[in-house]
Amino acid sequence: MKRIAIFPGSFDPFTIGHESIVRRSINFFDEIIIAIGLNTNKPGFFSIDTRVKWIEKVFENEPKVRVDHYSKLTVDYCKDVNANYILRGLRTSSDFEYERSIAQVNKQMHPEIETVFLLTLPEHTPVTSSIVRDIIRHGGDASEFLPNGICIDDIEFQNN
Repeated sequence: MKRIAIFPGSFDPFTIGHESIVRRSINFFDEIIIAIGLNTNKPGFFSIDTRVKWIEKVFENEPKVRVDHYSKLTVDYCKDVNANYILRGLRTSSDFEYERSIAQVNKQMHPEIETVFLLTLPEHTPVTSSIVRDIIRHGGDASEFLPNGICIDDIEFQNN
């Protein structure tokens, strides 16, 4: 059976921490789908098209990684794409408590889907999409927190 993992998140924006989790897990799976979850009640800071293009650019030379988006339960999306793993990065103990609860509910709903946790690198622990968005929103230079090759000037913003 092909080992397909989804790496779900809003990725608003996709940070060096997200990139690190994907790159460090590439050898564990046959395919990784970076799956941008859409929440119609919470419009993103960056458009979905921008996020998809941005992440595709980051992984343009990595054939085992693809980008998609969805607007349903993550475990139901897993079933749709035949993914048997959910990949999650953990920065802090509070991340673990939150993610563990979700993983346990997902496991109860779909026992065949495993959640795999990977710890962030220590230098990425303070990097969150919320903080990076705030830097950008206030005109700061967030480039050190974004993957190489991504220029914030090329990104299209939502009206919010």
